[in-house]
Amino acid sequence: MAKQAITLKIAGKNYPFTIESGKEEAYRLAECEVNNYLALIKQQKIRNWSEQDYLAMAALKFAIANVKTRLDREPDADDLGRLERLDDELDAYLNSPGE
Repeated sequence: MAKQAITLKIAGKNYPFTIESGKEEAYRLAECEVNNYLALIKQQKIRNWSEQDYLAMAALKFAIANVKTRLDREPDADDLGRLERLDDELDAYLNSPGE
């Protein structure tokens, strides 16, 4: 796939990237989301926080969301139990003599 150069501005600083064509929208949406979240937490005006502190909290927020998404997708014990019962039912049905 073809590559294209873009520049994202995060926390007031420009960052150049070379990305696959067709992925620009995702990068632009991410840029917007990060900057919007930074603006939101900066409104709290936490004493003695630097730009790095705000960026660290933004990174933590997105990392937590990513981990939560992954954990939500993993089957839990109840899901595995239901799948095992369904597997048993399918085996019984497929291995039963025809009526």
